[in-house]
Amino acid sequence: MTVEIETIDGDAADLARQVEAALDEAARLLGKPFDDDGINLRASDGDGGFLGGLCGVVLQRWLYVRLLAVTPQARTLGVGRALMAGAEAEARRRGLVGVYLDTYDFQAPGFYEKLGYSEFGRLPAAGGAPLRIYFAKPFGGDMP
Repeated sequence: MTVEIETIDGDAADLARQVEAALDEAARLLGKPFDDDGINLRASDGDGGFLGGLCGVVLQRWLYVRLLAVTPQARTLGVGRALMAGAEAEARRRGLVGVYLDTYDFQAPGFYEKLGYSEFGRLPAAGGAPLRIYFAKPFGGDMP
């Protein structure tokens, strides 16, 4: 068999679905199927205007917060805190074991620490790329 590697430019949604299907099948064969449900929350003002949102995916009984953003005019209103509280509440309701996420050093590491998240890893700053910090909050107690 000949193996060829090609770069996919532009929309790679079909490739992503194929890769996810292969990962899902391998995990299922090992008795560790991936969950397909996500947790997605939208914050809006009284007129329905967008203030922020959170998009997360459930992986192996953990909620991974993939995206969290708050508009500049809403940054001091507690919107981020409310979105994280909503995500945690939904994760607990679903019986998940905790929440994890990552952020860059120029974004909000202090914000997550104030919410009770513990750092568990770093991707170092290198070649002009910023430091990436990983946080987790297990629901059963402290990080090991």
